[in-house]
Amino acid sequence: MGNLENEIAPLAGKGEVKKPRSHFNSLEAQRQRLIDWFRAHGMIGTLAARRDLDILAPAARVHELRHRFGMEIDLVWVNEPTDCGRVHRVGQYVLRPAMEA
Repeated sequence: MGNLENEIAPLAGKGEVKKPRSHFNSLEAQRQRLIDWFRAHGMIGTLAARRDLDILAPAARVHELRHRFGMEIDLVWVNEPTDCGRVHRVGQYVLRPAMEA
């Protein structure tokens, strides 16, 4: 085990302990996981993005990919059961193939 001071840091003046931040769930990391998935599979549903990529708000990440990074991603509404068996209307995101010049 490492030095405890390297693993946790007290909050200034509070005497409380704060764990170091993980970059796994940063917006950049979530967008990159989504980009990697699109490149490998071409599409992903809302429930799969939450379950398999640990992206709790996939619609927001798709919005960023569309409007900040110019990716062409279509939305198709589908009825899909959750893990507990209830059917919900959810988004299926489909990456459009790049047009060759």
